Order: sequence, then C-alpha cells, then structure tokens
Amino acid sequence: MDRISESAAAVQPAEIIALLKWYQDAGVDETIGDDPGALGRPRTAAAAPMPPVQMAPAPQPVQPVPAPASQVRAVAAAVLPGSDAASGDARRIAAGCNTLEELAAALAAFDGCGLKATATQMVFADGNPDSDIMIVGEAPGAEEDRLGKPFVGQSGKLLDRMLAAIGLDRTTVYISNIVNWRPPGNRQPNASEIAISLPFIERHIALMQPKILLCAGGTSAAALLATREGITRIHGRWYDRSFPDLPAPVPTMPVYHPAFILRQPGMKRDVWRDLLVLKHRMKELGCGVSSAT
Repeated sequence: MDRISESAAAVQPAEIIALLKWYQDAGVDETIGDDPGALGRPRTAAAAPMPPVQMAPAPQPVQPVPAPASQVRAVAAAVLPGSDAASGDARRIAAGCNTLEELAAALAAFDGCGLKATATQMVFADGNPDSDIMIVGEAPGAEEDRLGKPFVGQSGKLLDRMLAAIGLDRTTVYISNIVNWRPPGNRQPNASEIAISLPFIERHIALMQPKILLCAGGTSAAALLATREGITRIHGRWYDRSFPDLPAPVPTMPVYHPAFILRQPGMKRDVWRDLLVLKHRMKELGCGVSSAT
C-alpha cells in the first residue's frame, strides 16, 4: 500500500465528511497537497511537535493617530495603477447617496468591481443601522455569498460569541465589509478591488455616523487606516479616523478577524483583552442603540 493509500485508510469516513464540510464552509475549492488527510487529522506521536504559539504582548496605550480620508486615498492610488477611473466613478456615485438604501441600490448597480461577475450576490450589511458601533470586515466568504449577509459562516459564529462576551449582539451592532462581493476561492481582495470599494465603505460609515468603528482583520485596518503595520502590532489600539461629511473623527480600533482566531486559538487571550478595551470605551462614550429603535 502506498503512502497516500495508507493515509486515506487511517482516516475514518466520519472524519473525512467533517473535514470536507469544514473546507466547504471555509470556501476551499482547490487542493494543493498530495496527502488528503494530512490537514485534517492529529499528528502521530512520531511526528515532529508543533512549535509553541508565541503570545503577542499586551498592546500598549498610544495616542490616537489621525488617518484622514485623503491620506487613505493617496496610499491607495500609489499602489493601484490603472484603477483611477473606476475609483473616481465609485467616489462620485457613493457621494450622491444620502441614505443606506440609496447606497445599497447604487452598489448593486455598480459594475466597476470585477468581483461582481463571479459572486452570487452582493453582501451589504447586517445588524442594527441605528447602532453606535460599526464593524467592518474584509470581504464575504462562501456562506456570506450564499446568504447575502456578512459574518454568517464559522467566522460569524465566533464573532457572535465574541460580541456576547461583552453584552453585544447583532441587534446592538452593525456589520459590513470593505468589499461587498466574494473574491473567488475566498482569496483576499487585491489592491485594485479595495481601492474601488473604498469610496462606498467610506460613505457607508459616514451615513452610519458610528461612535465606534472596529476594523476586523488586517485587510480592513490597512484599507481604512492607511497603515502598513500588521494586525498583530496594531490590534487593540485606538486611532482617530476622519471621514468626509462627518464633523469629527471616529474612534477606530483594529481587532483580529474571527477567521484568524479560528486558525490561531492561542490568540484568544489577546482577543479578550481587546474586547475589554472596547467595553471600556463604550462606557466612556455612552454607546447604545438609538432611541429610534
């Protein structure tokens, strides 16, 4: 029996089904390894031990760093040759939207982002539009693409548990993404796709007028804060982010994306620390759901 046959025989049918279901939920649609069981079963005693997870140090308090919209667009333009026309159209269209309904309709009709052609549907937002807290992720995954709502797959379930830990849920927060269509194979959106989408999410935030903005993951933080620092360095820190048509900057904090926590469960201690920082800021700012709800 060759090595691949031995590997397959060592895995029970129920394990194979569970593994395939996990891959499906994660949006995996391509295999790149020779051993179908290697990623899904525990290592044997003879295998080399996994290196210990290095815990990130507790984030130190920092002074808010302004990241004006003009700075974000300048960084985007510098790395996005050829996307100026589509970005200009997106900025003009987004600026003309005065309600969330108008913005959703404009996004649905916008053909400037190529991801629209491969996605099942647009994923606009979920949660309470009267909330003081807005969470912006990266892009829809497979389940989000299927259901038309952000954060509804495995990452969404973990996000719900994270929110519940400090007394929040989808009736008390509002959730969207930088990019509103699923990239094929759940890949990260590229620089051009982010630049084209940025005017829409900026307008989305301006219309929401949140008291607190959370960037879920490094892609979201890089896009909205125009930073090249990784999420492990900037998570749990507050930044002042200015947006067009808002009278004052919005306190903005990068946090780990739930998908990252699923891959690195050793980081849960850092996540809890960030949630406590968020809860403290909520109390300071008197965050709650609008009395209109």
